Amino acid sequence: MRNKPNFKINMPEINVYILIIGITSLILLFYNLYVGSLFFFVFIYIAFHNWRVSNFRKKEWNKYIENLSLDIDETTKKAIMNLPIPLCILEFDGNISWYNNKFYDMTGSPDLLGENIDNIIKNLNLRKVLNENKEMYTDVSYKDKEYTVVYNVIKNEQNKQVKYLMMLYWIDKTEYLAITQKYEEEKNIIMLIQVDGYDEVLKSTSEEKRPLISVELERILSGLELDLQAAVKRTAKDKYIVITNQKGLSKLQENKFTILDTIRDIDYGNTLPVTISIGVGRDGESIYENIQLATGALDLALGRGGDQAIVKTKDKFEFYGGKSKAVEKTTKVKSRLIGHALKEIVSQSKMIYVMGHKYPDLDAIGAAVGIYDICKSLKKETHIVLDQVNESIDEFVSRLNKCEYYNDLFISKEEAIKNCTKDTLVVVVDTHRPSYTECEELLKISKKVAVIDHHRKGVESIQDTVLAFHEIYVSSTCEMVTEVVQYLEDDVKINKLTAEGLLAGISLDTKFFAFKTGVRTFEAASYLKKAGADTTEVKKLFRTNVEDFKAKAEIISNTHIIDSRICISYSKKHTENINVVIAQAADELLTVKNIEASFILGEKNGTVFISARSLGKINVHVLMEKLGGGGHIDIAGAQLKGVSIEEAYRKVKQIIEQYLKEED
Repeated sequence: MRNKPNFKINMPEINVYILIIGITSLILLFYNLYVGSLFFFVFIYIAFHNWRVSNFRKKEWNKYIENLSLDIDETTKKAIMNLPIPLCILEFDGNISWYNNKFYDMTGSPDLLGENIDNIIKNLNLRKVLNENKEMYTDVSYKDKEYTVVYNVIKNEQNKQVKYLMMLYWIDKTEYLAITQKYEEEKNIIMLIQVDGYDEVLKSTSEEKRPLISVELERILSGLELDLQAAVKRTAKDKYIVITNQKGLSKLQENKFTILDTIRDIDYGNTLPVTISIGVGRDGESIYENIQLATGALDLALGRGGDQAIVKTKDKFEFYGGKSKAVEKTTKVKSRLIGHALKEIVSQSKMIYVMGHKYPDLDAIGAAVGIYDICKSLKKETHIVLDQVNESIDEFVSRLNKCEYYNDLFISKEEAIKNCTKDTLVVVVDTHRPSYTECEELLKISKKVAVIDHHRKGVESIQDTVLAFHEIYVSSTCEMVTEVVQYLEDDVKINKLTAEGLLAGISLDTKFFAFKTGVRTFEAASYLKKAGADTTEVKKLFRTNVEDFKAKAEIISNTHIIDSRICISYSKKHTENINVVIAQAADELLTVKNIEASFILGEKNGTVFISARSLGKINVHVLMEKLGGGGHIDIAGAQLKGVSIEEAYRKVKQIIEQYLKEED
């Protein structure tokens, strides 16, 4: 082992001391020749000795540095050759100029020098990596292994020639990815299952066959337990909890939750279909958080009509199923409870504002007037927030303005915002989405918000309500308000015009009792007829002008039919009542033989309106939801801003074609 030399160098002060001795000896020579000569010889010796020692140490230092460089070069070469990860050096054309043992073991190729890297590793795509000004790494799959290739460019100067090479380090991450995948697959997943309208389904079955439905449900869910290697526990007669992992959930997602179809096929003479709603919570920080996510997903699934599965994470939803219509409930207990709760809330409020959705229709304005009558009967100051009147409601609004009973009925958004306080009761009808309301600012000001709606629940909804009456199986919001009025009949008396408005709303959403009409719908209509509603006057509310009729005729004549069963068209005319025209055209096209759904588009003030209608087999709500809209399984719509009507038409057509592809 080489001895380490002493590298202690002379301080600059030593030279100063020698210089002082030299000057002193010269001075002594002047005064005393003998003493001065002695000191001068001492100065010469010290100067010579210092030079010799310095020169020796400099040579020793240079020799040490040279030996150290040789040691480093030799160590570096050995370290690179025996680097625990594969390494290769490439020319810029991709040819291999050097590699270490690990790279040789990785490739198993005997002749690597001079070979182009693309011939050995096909998916490296080195040129793409070099052209991208991103972080200097890329991921590559090679021989059933996954690598992260880290590369850097080095500059090599030899004989005054500059040469650039590329060093590639191959980091094997196969085991890491396998552990990560296993971790992801074993994450706990909570599923909550509820049988939709279980009591109603049993009532639709003969008594001797009712136990068979329960047994069949248990059999199917037991099969699910085995298939997913999960734990299924019944928590109530119509509720189950399933604990599984991500691997099991992936299975369900791959087959689009076919368990929904399996359950729907249960047939023991039941006139109502057996369907289930599934709420799935995943990616929570704990089991408790996943249960909360699953509960929220199940509530949303039930609010959208059931017969579907919803997977919920912290920031997104995934939807599956939703093919069946919601089953009408024969009991009116909830309507009675809501009626009394609404009466209590109204009685405790000094000011009430009622509003529907933007571009309100007869269902929204009819329900709003119904709530107005309830509040007026209870002697509370009430106003309906309405900024603009459109063609679909102008006749009804005109009648309201002419009637003294409805003095100061309407109020503008600006005035409502100005006078609203946190104690003002805000009643929202015919929508549950904040952004769809006539005046979203009121929801932020007031701490007392009530919602009455019948649309399928969307991801966006009004939160923290003091009262929520949300029944998606009901034909219309006007039907819901009518039932509430019935249970408050002792305290509430509605005006004849209010009754006609409510009946008009029911007629609009049921297409004059042709769609989504149940027993309770006719009972509500019968009550309104008794309250003085004139069906002839109601019919007059739906009249349109000649220009709108021509526009509707043009839309129908330009209709394109997809797959021999879906109509799609758009209006080239810019009429003021385009949203009414396209809705009527969509309804009209459903009368064509073999047509199952229709989608009509129209443009107004930079907004493209879409009306979607279906006979029930095609879920137009799901399709419109992809465009930010919603509605019901057979009646839905959407609004698109910032796009041309041609672009919107292409988007709708693509969604329809994708739906048909998934259906096949």
